[in-house]
Amino acid sequence: PQFRTDILKIKALRRVHVGSHLTFLFENADTMRYQIQEMMRIEQIADEEGIQHELTTYNELLGGLGELGCTLLIEIDDPLQRDIVLRKWLGLPQHLYMRCGDNQRVSAIYDERQVGTERLSSVQYLKFPCDGMAPTHIGIDMPGLEIEVDLSAETRRALAEDMGVSPG
Repeated sequence: PQFRTDILKIKALRRVHVGSHLTFLFENADTMRYQIQEMMRIEQIADEEGIQHELTTYNELLGGLGELGCTLLIEIDDPLQRDIVLRKWLGLPQHLYMRCGDNQRVSAIYDERQVGTERLSSVQYLKFPCDGMAPTHIGIDMPGLEIEVDLSAETRRALAEDMGVSPG
């Protein structure tokens, strides 16, 4: 129970809401460890091959040196409305960015397997190649959906710590 409580605190610092339907969940080794343990518990995975598969899958989400990995959730409860929006926002991943360091804009790297020909997946796995620069903002520049959000001081510190850099 204490481990779960600690992880939820870590996750809270790395959760960023943008607009009314988008939530960016930045991941680190602790949040991924928890996710893997949850998958092992829920799916009752105990064999070495199954555990290795989970490790490989989730480690891919973390990003490499100087990168921030995150999960983008497109949260729309109504299934019909969600389908309409996911079709309308098909190009969304190409319009996601962070501002890092001295206002440098960094575009998201996204998993092309999650973007169909007609519809976007409501869960997107992203990486932001920040090259060791602390992030300050997250934004979208898609026509009709332009928004930029300042990251809180706590979130800036947490993400900078994940990358091993000064929060600036």
